Amino acid sequence: MPTYERELSFVRDWLALSRDRRGLFMKAVAKMVIDLQAGTGFCKGLRVKGVQGYPDVYEMTWAPDGRATFHYGTSPHPGDTHIV
Repeated sequence: MPTYERELSFVRDWLALSRDRRGLFMKAVAKMVIDLQAGTGFCKGLRVKGVQGYPDVYEMTWAPDGRATFHYGTSPHPGDTHIV
């Protein structure tokens, strides 16, 4: 099971989202978790790609005007993927 941690900037952005927008984000996260568990890469619908100029940082599109950046970290459970 993938693990994660939230940075303060994420928490601020999350609190600014409406309930509907939070729901859209959580649906995308659920798809991301399924893809991480399968280990076959991300589905095209999430449009995960590297952020230009920032090595090891990626963005996921969760709505036409909604994007979230993330990077991989060290999981507290060896062998699991960890998202920050």
